[in-house]
Amino acid sequence: MSRHTAAGLANLEVLDTTLRDLASSDPAIRVLTADSRISGRLGPFAREFPDRLVELGIAEQNLVGVAAGLASCGMKPFVISPACFLTARALEQIKVDVGYSGTAVRLVGISAGISYGALGASHHSIADYAALRAIPGIPVVAPADNCEAEAAIRLAAATDGPLYIRLGKRALACVHGPTSEPVAIEHATRLRTGDDIGIIATGETVGIALEAAEALALGGVEATVVSMPMVRPLDTATLFGVARRVGGLIVAEEHSVHGGLGEACAAALMTEGIPVRFRALGIPDEPIVNGPQLDVLAHYGIGPEQLAALARELLV
Repeated sequence: MSRHTAAGLANLEVLDTTLRDLASSDPAIRVLTADSRISGRLGPFAREFPDRLVELGIAEQNLVGVAAGLASCGMKPFVISPACFLTARALEQIKVDVGYSGTAVRLVGISAGISYGALGASHHSIADYAALRAIPGIPVVAPADNCEAEAAIRLAAATDGPLYIRLGKRALACVHGPTSEPVAIEHATRLRTGDDIGIIATGETVGIALEAAEALALGGVEATVVSMPMVRPLDTATLFGVARRVGGLIVAEEHSVHGGLGEACAAALMTEGIPVRFRALGIPDEPIVNGPQLDVLAHYGIGPEQLAALARELLV
């Protein structure tokens, strides 16, 4: 049963409570971090399982290598580090020690996308989908809320192979609403149904898509909104079903327009031969501006009002 149906829990709180629950019945669970601020935020886990949390300091390449070694010895390591450093600085280790080797390392990139908006491009993580989608054997998951985050962590623990979970920084409202049933993230979820426009989103853009759909409904435009947490492998059945039903389709993501969910959906639709008016909405191919996360997203058209305006334009 999900304990994270309400808003207000940030990603590290969800990680901590879920990992503690898993570790209580699975002695193989290990947590590795590369920043003392992260391990400090996982204080409840550290106090309950002091011999199962390892802080390696700011050394992401070593972090992944140590985790791969633990996995090869039968442990279930969860690697937790800011996504911008984990998927860039340690990309070779992820490629060789995890992906190519098929090692069951659970990679958790926190404060992803432009969560560190004011800190500049060095702290933005808008190429992680592209990088990891190009490495064989690593599923890529971007939860939209606390319910999906908990489901992703539990899926990772139960998966005998590598997996990348991408989490933001701020606390999120639960897009699935109150539920006593676990949320399944292996497939996409239709959160709203309408025949005019389809909006497929992943991660934190799902909430924005739902707000845009509400604004569209006020003007008589009904939208289907889909949460697509699995960026890879892609739920093509849901994608094709929505595309065949609506008059236009928008894919929204907090990622570069190159190599992310938008390109994956476009390629799948073209390969299947499904004709639909289509737009991929993400960070464009230009030096990214800096500032608060939601302001930066709005600057690039990834806000409720801008997304609703794009939908209306697509239907003209």
